[in-house]
Amino acid sequence: MRLSISGTYSVGKTSTTMCLAHYTGIPRTLAKAIREIMPDAVPGKKLAEVTPAEFLQLMMRRHCGRAVAEAELGQHYLSDGSSLQEWAYGHARLRFGMNPTDPDLPNETDRPEMGFFAEVVEQYGHAFRQHVRANYDAMVHLENERPITNDNHRPMNEEFRRYCDSLLRTTVEELGIPLRVISGSLRDRVETIVQTFDLPTVMGLDEAVALMEADYARIDMRLETERQASHGQYVV
Repeated sequence: MRLSISGTYSVGKTSTTMCLAHYTGIPRTLAKAIREIMPDAVPGKKLAEVTPAEFLQLMMRRHCGRAVAEAELGQHYLSDGSSLQEWAYGHARLRFGMNPTDPDLPNETDRPEMGFFAEVVEQYGHAFRQHVRANYDAMVHLENERPITNDNHRPMNEEFRRYCDSLLRTTVEELGIPLRVISGSLRDRVETIVQTFDLPTVMGLDEAVALMEADYARIDMRLETERQASHGQYVV
């Protein structure tokens, strides 16, 4: 089973995927998050500060990381999101601007470089959709039912998030990938996914939740610029 846990940001993809991996024994893909990629890709910048060209680089790096992680695990894995995430977040910036966090910023979607950005995002989307269709047997979409987490990294814009959420769901449906929309608490989600796809379990749910919480506590949540500062110099 190659299963993607989909949804927009702040919906609990990572915690759900971690818990499900412990509960079922199915490995999860381990690819770098954007905040981990940025110190190498665009040293000294926050996500809200990247140019259209830099955002394209981030999309490519994130997709390649996912693809490699999936290939290493073969035919059985759980994926925290999919490459559709990168395409959706790029596509949404054509509507909301490169910094969707601040709704009072001047509309920048008419900038000359945004036309080329749109063309490349569309071509990336073509390739990413093909990859997703070929590499997942099914997808779970987590309902957009939780408040946005203000981590000073991801966009604080509820309209942006709703737009991405809708785009992800409709795209999966267009691709013809079996899709199950899941809601509820973490435990409800995990139990529903196991029952829906008839997945094995290798431990009790309480133990799986405890292991997930330990894993989550070890995640480095520092901002991309803080990661560089901790090394004393920028990575070039």
